[in-house]
Amino acid sequence: MFDIAFSELLLIGVVALVVIGPERLPKVARTMGHLFGRLQRYVAQVKTDINREMELSELSKVKSEFEGAAREFQRDIETKVSEAERDIRAVETDIERQLHGDAGAAPAPAAAAPAGEAPAAELQEAAPHPQGSPQLELAIDEPRPRGGPGAA
Repeated sequence: MFDIAFSELLLIGVVALVVIGPERLPKVARTMGHLFGRLQRYVAQVKTDINREMELSELSKVKSEFEGAAREFQRDIETKVSEAERDIRAVETDIERQLHGDAGAAPAPAAAAPAGEAPAAELQEAAPHPQGSPQLELAIDEPRPRGGPGAA
């Protein structure tokens, strides 16, 4: 730490013995040891505090970056949701317009459809619409149960 060789320490010890005296030298050495220990603990505590502050500053930077990313993500999601809602409302209005327009208009001539095929709108109108059956709403026949009373 201080680059002091053993011979230099020995010289400091001999001078301290001559200056302080042999009676007080153990007490002074003990006091110096306690002070040196306190100094080491203080330096270690300061290092720990500095490291903690550096980690806190790094964590606050990371936190602010994550908060910014979260805000941006939330804005993107809200934008996409509003676009989807707008599209859904547009489709709903188109469907409503077509339903109300088709109800008041005369049925289309059957000659427009190829022979043997009925247009999807006619299939939907011809099929009964039980509550909650998407197959019938799309004019898809539901499979018939096997082994039932109508089975041959």
